[in-house]
Amino acid sequence: MARLRKKWWARDAMETSGVFIEDNYAHKGKWNEVFGNDNDIYLELGCGRGDFVVNTAAQNPDKNFIAVDLKDEVLCYLARKCKEMNLNNVRFMALNIMLIQNVFDKDEVKRIYLNFSTPWPKTKHNKRRLSHPKFLELYAEFLAPKSEIWLKSDDKPFFVDSAYYFKDSGYKLSYLTYDLHNSIYADKSVRTEYETKFSAMGKKINFLIAKMK
Repeated sequence: MARLRKKWWARDAMETSGVFIEDNYAHKGKWNEVFGNDNDIYLELGCGRGDFVVNTAAQNPDKNFIAVDLKDEVLCYLARKCKEMNLNNVRFMALNIMLIQNVFDKDEVKRIYLNFSTPWPKTKHNKRRLSHPKFLELYAEFLAPKSEIWLKSDDKPFFVDSAYYFKDSGYKLSYLTYDLHNSIYADKSVRTEYETKFSAMGKKINFLIAKMK
């Protein structure tokens, strides 16, 4: 994997975007006040440069979106896109996802997107997967009843394991396909940067929707 080069301008771009959350833990239980409405909150964990979240938010102005990643070097691009597109329904933060349960209160989030998360193929590293039961337990602390988790991946072993994780953690799989772009959700799911790249290489995209019972 290519190493991200330090971008000295990144933090300034984020802080002047008007949508960057500097204190990740200050709004727990009060996120609707941040957006100034009572619209449902959708969360993307591992947003990268932000193509997915900004385009999804633009198509769904009646929803609020919060995007999370760790590196300033990718989040700075999201900051620019939000500013260029004048999006008022997006906020983003730099955060280790292991700490995500400290950010939201009970029933505060209606949907989570896990797009092309790191598959961590070695068995000893499986617990780092964002779909692992350990993380699903964290998400349950702030997901509202009947919430959904939408997962996309090009890695089939990771995807198959994730489907079992959801079932074992009390979720119902309301939809699953091993070929998203030839499914009924082909036009309903915005493509990510990785998705565009992998599709051009001829890879099929796996997709599922897991619903809390």
